[in-house]
Amino acid sequence: MSYKHNTLKERFDILVSTAGEVKKGEFELDKNADRLFGIAVTSDNDGHLYYRGSQKIQINDQELFPEDFESKLLMSGLGVAPNSRVVKIGFISTGNGKVEVWFKDTAHPSAPFSAYRVSFYFFSTVKSKTIS
Repeated sequence: MSYKHNTLKERFDILVSTAGEVKKGEFELDKNADRLFGIAVTSDNDGHLYYRGSQKIQINDQELFPEDFESKLLMSGLGVAPNSRVVKIGFISTGNGKVEVWFKDTAHPSAPFSAYRVSFYFFSTVKSKTIS
């Protein structure tokens, strides 16, 4: 299998259907992922994500972003160049590839609740193959 530029780009969704809920998502990165280097967060309702959203993200029990980390800090707008829309986190070993996300919806007067989807994008390098 080949990957463009030896980078994996994976998307995982969490559906927020009740105001004030905390949803946990457990995701497995592709088995060929070696090092996680970036994360991006989007939504089908950017206003809800910006005003109401926060999360905790960890990989293999290693915390990347702590509880109540505001989603607006992981979002990027249309004014950001496409190649700059990823939050870079260094190069973290994917280990067993288990990513956990706890997404919390919190009431905000600027964004009355309606159900919305939050998408988490994870960017990883592909494991290099040794030639014998």
